Amino acid sequence: MNRKPPELPDQFFKRQDESGDELFYVHPRFETHIDDSTIDNLTAFYREALKPDDRVLDLMSSWISHLPPEVRYQQVSGLGMNEAELARNERLDDYVVHNLNDEPSLPYEDASFDVVTIVVSVQYLTRPFEVFEEIARVLAPGGRCIVAMSHRLFPTKAVYAFQMLSPEDRCRIVAAYMKNTEQFEETESLDRSPPVGDPLWLVRGHLY
Repeated sequence: MNRKPPELPDQFFKRQDESGDELFYVHPRFETHIDDSTIDNLTAFYREALKPDDRVLDLMSSWISHLPPEVRYQQVSGLGMNEAELARNERLDDYVVHNLNDEPSLPYEDASFDVVTIVVSVQYLTRPFEVFEEIARVLAPGGRCIVAMSHRLFPTKAVYAFQMLSPEDRCRIVAAYMKNTEQFEETESLDRSPPVGDPLWLVRGHLY
C-alpha cells in the first residue's frame, strides 16, 4: 500500500528517464560513488552503530558494502540490481537481484534483520513509501535503518525530489519515509562529512 502523504507532489517521484531500470543497470559498475575519505567516515560510523551479532540487509547493494573489514556480522544479505556486482561483494553471505521500483515487496520474512542500510541509492526509489513499509516489516523489534546520502547521483534516474531539494530537506524527506510507516520510534539526521571530500549525510531510524 502506498501511504505517500498528500502534501508531497507526485512529481517529486518522477524521473527524466522512466525506461526499465534493468536496462540502466545491465552493465556492472565496479566503481565507488563517494570518495575514499567519505567511505572511511561511513565505515567508521558503521563501526559505531552496528554490533557483531547484527543481521544486516544491505539494500540497493552493489560490489562493496562499506562495512568495517575487521568485524564479522551474524549475517549480511544484499539486494541489488546487478548480479555481477553482487557476486563480487565479499561481505555478502547471500544476495538477490530485485528491482524495488517494479516490486517494492522485499523477499524476506518478517523480522529477518536487525539493521537495514542504504548507501547513496535512496534517491532512485520511485515508490519509497512502499519500500520503507517493507523495511519496517523485515526489521526485528528495536531494529535500525541507516540511510547514507551524498551529492552525487545519476541525473536521469534520480527522482526529481533529490535534484530539487536542499540537503536538509533530503534528510527530512527520508525521515518522512520512515515516520510514515508509523513503526519507527525516532529518527535522527547526522552530518559525517569529512573536512575534504564528498559530503556524507545520514538518516537513522529506530524501530519500536
